[in-house]
Parts: sequence; structure tokens; C-alpha cells
Amino acid sequence: MDSVQTKTQTGVPFRAVILTIAGLWLTYFVIATLRWEIIHGDNAIEMMQLRMVVTLAGMAVTFALWSLVRLFDARPLWVKATAVLFLAMPFAILLAQVNDYVFSERNAYYEKEMSQKFKDNTGNIFIDTRAMPGEDDSDAEAMSESAPSARGFGPKKAEGGLIGYLRPLTELAFSRYFMLLAWGSLYFSLVAISHAREAERREQQFRNAAKAAELRSLRYQVNPHFLFNTLNSLSALVMTGKAERAEQMIQTISNFYRHSLADDPTSDVTLADEIDLQRLYLSIESVRFPERLISQFDIPADLHKARVPGMILQPLVENSVKYAVSAVTRPVTITIAAREEFDRLVISVSDDGPDLPKDSSHGFGIGLANVRDRLEARFGSDVVLTSGPIPGGYKSEIRIPLTRNG
Repeated sequence: MDSVQTKTQTGVPFRAVILTIAGLWLTYFVIATLRWEIIHGDNAIEMMQLRMVVTLAGMAVTFALWSLVRLFDARPLWVKATAVLFLAMPFAILLAQVNDYVFSERNAYYEKEMSQKFKDNTGNIFIDTRAMPGEDDSDAEAMSESAPSARGFGPKKAEGGLIGYLRPLTELAFSRYFMLLAWGSLYFSLVAISHAREAERREQQFRNAAKAAELRSLRYQVNPHFLFNTLNSLSALVMTGKAERAEQMIQTISNFYRHSLADDPTSDVTLADEIDLQRLYLSIESVRFPERLISQFDIPADLHKARVPGMILQPLVENSVKYAVSAVTRPVTITIAAREEFDRLVISVSDDGPDLPKDSSHGFGIGLANVRDRLEARFGSDVVLTSGPIPGGYKSEIRIPLTRNG
């Protein structure tokens, strides 16, 4: 029995998480390094080493942030946004402290140099308008955490104590906070994409299940209809005392159902198997009409492995027997033929019997509708089914894509 998998497997792959974190911080490293080279150009190797430590710390802290925000993957968007806004704060402060610690010795060195050169006896600091040797506003490295905050020649009272420590640290934490928010937005965008893909996958599963149920239902519609006709024929043989022919018919019916029920009703069969099944059916009907039913098959050997829906020809052959063979007393030939035309498989069922009687449209229409619905369920709109009178008889024809690999 077919079932549909309903358990969701949403979430951003771990590899994608690592790539986004690494991409964010490597981009930071490259941009900050380029800016340092353009503006300052000195101590490049030392600054790159320190900056790499900060970059690795940033990756580790962002990974820790992910371990928390991933718990909100299945929550509504506003909950996710709120979670990132609040959870990013402590991690941004942590990153600012890491940055301050990594560059603390270099900052202390430049602060000492500057204070010795520009500090007067009243505590005022005079700062040159030229960029200080260690200053980097883009990533708050080397002096931005603890260096004086004013520029230009002029006195400024030196800040000390807790405020002097927290002010640059707060500015640095603020920049790191928005970096983490940017990553959080990217992450939840990937979560949304993952949810959308999962929804599409489940929708496709349900669509496939519905299609399989439709194919199974249409296929099983054929069997009761065929059984009803054959039982009527068998009853007629018994009532007329034709026990030997009735026994022959029972054996053939047994073989027919063994053959038809062996296949999955939703799967395709080879054209050779489908033709063999119709041979069995016509053998059953030939017991009823031994002198009137003549069957012919024109199936090229290179089409034997072509794939068709199982029992797709059954309603068409039944219609020929019912409305052509049983309607007259003369011999009637039913011909099943196949050919290839422009990568399409064309199968026809024709007879040289009379045209359909006026009161036959209901029963005949059901058989054609079943064939059409099954073909459309299997191939979509890429099918053609025609049925109508031809000179000297009647013909139904199917055109479907030609496939040989199942």
C-alpha cells in the first residue's frame, strides 16, 4: 500500500550554515585588510595576524549564535526576528570584548606614545589630524577601542575610568551587532527557502499519490466491466448446454486475470504484454463467437518493448466486440496495430463491422472516457485519442509519447 511521507525535514543544511558564517567573516577580514593597506600601510603582517584572531573568534561566536537561533526555525517570522534582535546583543558585546583584548597591547602602546607627545600638564590631549598609526575605524582595531575620540589640533580633556573604557567598546559592539543581524537575516532567509522547498516536495508527494490513486481507480474500472461481460457470456454458454466451451472460457478467464492482476495498476507494461492480454481476451470472446470473431495483430518487433499503461486497449477492444461482432451475423475482423511516427507510439483498434447504433453512445462513451482519463493522468495533455467510423468499419487510435525504458 502506498503512503505519503508527512514528516517534515526542514532546516538549513549544516554545510550551508558553516559557509555563511565563514563567508561573512572572511569578507570582513578581506575588506578590513584592504582598508588598512590603503589608509595606513604599515605593520601589515602584524595587523593581519591580529585581525585573523578576531575573524576566527567572530566565526566561533556566530556559530554559538546559530546554535540558539536554530531553535526558532519553525516559529513565525516575527518570533524569529525578535529572537535575533535580542540574542545578537550579548554576542556582539562578547565580540567587542574579544576585539579589545586582541588589540589591547597595541592600543596601549599607541596610547602611551600619543600621551607622551601631546599631553600637557593640565591633562589636555592635542591630537594630530593625520591618521594615527594604529587607527582603523572600519573594524575598530588598534586604537579605536581606547584611543582618544577627538581629532584635529585642540585640547580635549582625557576621559578615564569606566566611561573611557565603555565608550569605544560600545561603539565596537554596535558595529558587531549589525554584522550579526545581517547574518541572522541571511540565515532565516535560507530557512524560509528550505521551508518552501519542503512544502513543494510534500505537495509533489501528495500530487503523485493522488495521480496514483486516480490511475488505480481508472484501471480497476476496467475489470468489473470486463467481468460483467464475460460472466454474461459464460451464462449464455451454460444455458445453451455448451459445457465444453464454457469450461474453455473459464480457463481462459483464469489466465486473463492472472496476467492482468500480476502488474501494478499504476505502472506501465510493455506493448508485447498488453497485446498478449488482448489475445487472451479475444480468445475468451472467440468462445462466444467462434465463427464470427477474427482477430489480427500488426505489431512490429521493434515496438514490443514500448511502454503503455496496462489494459489501456481493453475498453477499445471490448467496444469492437460488443458493437461490431455481436451486432451482426457475418464474420468481423478486429485488428490491433501499432506503428511509430515522429517519436510517438500510435496504436489502433479497428474493425470492419457496422457503425455504432444510435443508442450506444452511453456505454461506448464510458469506455473512451476511461481510456482518455488514464492517458491524461499518465502523460498529461501530450496524448491524442480519436475514435470514429472509417470506410468499411470503425477505428479508435491512440497517440502517446514513445518510451522504451519504463
